[in-house]
Amino acid sequence: MSDTAPREASAPSPWAAPSLIAVIFINMLGFGIIVPLLPFFAKSMHAAAWQIALIFSAYAMGGFFGEPFWGRLSDRYGRKPLLISTITGNCLCYLALAFAPNVATAFVIRFLGGLMSGNGAVIQGYIADVTPPERRARMLSRQGAAWNVGMIVGPAVGGAFAHTDIGPVGFRTPLFIASALSAVAVTGIIFFIRESRVRDQSISHRPSRWAAIGEAIRHPVIGRLMLLTFLVGFAFTGIESMFGLWGQAKFGWGPRQISICFAAVGAVAAITQFFITGPLSERYGEGRMLAIGMGMNALGSLMQPFSTGLVVTTVLMCITAVGQSVAWPNVGALISRTADPHRQGQILGLNNASGAFARFVGPFCASQGFALISINAPFIQGALIVAPAILLALSAARRAPARTVQGHAIEEPAEFGGGH
Repeated sequence: MSDTAPREASAPSPWAAPSLIAVIFINMLGFGIIVPLLPFFAKSMHAAAWQIALIFSAYAMGGFFGEPFWGRLSDRYGRKPLLISTITGNCLCYLALAFAPNVATAFVIRFLGGLMSGNGAVIQGYIADVTPPERRARMLSRQGAAWNVGMIVGPAVGGAFAHTDIGPVGFRTPLFIASALSAVAVTGIIFFIRESRVRDQSISHRPSRWAAIGEAIRHPVIGRLMLLTFLVGFAFTGIESMFGLWGQAKFGWGPRQISICFAAVGAVAAITQFFITGPLSERYGEGRMLAIGMGMNALGSLMQPFSTGLVVTTVLMCITAVGQSVAWPNVGALISRTADPHRQGQILGLNNASGAFARFVGPFCASQGFALISINAPFIQGALIVAPAILLALSAARRAPARTVQGHAIEEPAEFGGGH
C-alpha cells in the first residue's frame, strides 16, 4: 500500500476552496438565523432553562456522531456526495423544526439536524485536499470568516421575521428561510463544486473508528489538540447557550438586542479571519497564534460579568470572538499538517467530534451554574476552563511536524496514521 496522498479527482484550481466556501456560506447564513432565536423558541414552548440547554446540546450530540462518520466516508467516497447528502438532511430538519409540537420533538429534530450538519470534517478535508499546507491556516480562517458573515446577516434576518408574542408559530418564517438557504447551498454544490479526490478503497484497511480514537488520544499532537478542542468548545458553547437568558436577566434584553450583539461579534470575527489570522499564522506560527487566541478568549469571558450594558457587552464578546477567530483555523491547520493525507477526513472528524461532545455537555453545565449559582457563572466557568488550553496549544505546537513545502512535503516526521 502506497503512503502517498490520495490521487486527486481533477487538478486543483486556485478557486476550488474559495468556491466551496462561498457556497457553504449560504448554508451558514441559515444557521445564523436560527441560533440566536433558539432560547426564545424553546421558551415559547414553556421550556425550562435545562430544557433549553438540552435543545442546544442535542445539535452538538448529533454532530458528535456525525463528524467522524461523514469524515471517514468522505475519505473513501469523496467530499462532494457527502456534502450534498448532509446539507439536504439539514434542510429537511429546519423544515421539520418549524412544525415541532413540543420540546421533546424539538430535541429529536435538533439531534438529527446536528447529525446531518456534522460535516465540518468534510469541508475541512476538501480545503486540505486543494490547498498547500503552508496556506491552510489562511484558507481555513476564510471558511471561518464565511461562517461569521453568516452570523452577521443571519441574526438580523431572524430578528426581523420572528414574532415572539404569538408562540412557536411566530418562529416558522425564519425556519422556512433557513431551510430554503440550505436547499440553495445543495444546488450550488451540485452545479459548481468539483470533487477533490477519487474513490479511495484503501480506507477499508485502515483502523476502525474506535481504534482510531485510541491512536489519536495517544498521539503527542492530535491528542493535545483534541483536548484543547473539547475544553474551549465546552466553555464557549456554555456561554453561547445562556447568553440570551443572561442578557434578559441582567439587562431585560429581547431577541433584537441579542441579535445586534451577535451581528457585531460576527463582523469582527469575519474581518479578523479574512484579513488577519492567515498572515499572522504564516509569520508567527500556528501554535503561538493558537495560544494567543485562547488567552484573549479567557480575558473576554472573565470580564463579561462586569459589563454595564450593550456596548460593553458587545466589546467584550468581540474580544472573545477575535480570540476564537485567531485560534481555531490553526487547530485544523496543525491537524491537517500532522495527519496521514489518506485519513484527513477521519482525523479532522474525530477532533470535531471532541468539540461536538463539548457542545453537548457545556450548555448543560452552564445552565446549572446559571440557575443554581449565578447568572454570571457560565462566563466564569468559561474563563477557568480555557486557561489550561493555552498550555496545550504551546505543547502541541512544539511536537507538531515541521514541513517545508515546495510543491510537496519534504520533511514529515511523526506523521499521524502513516503506518510506517
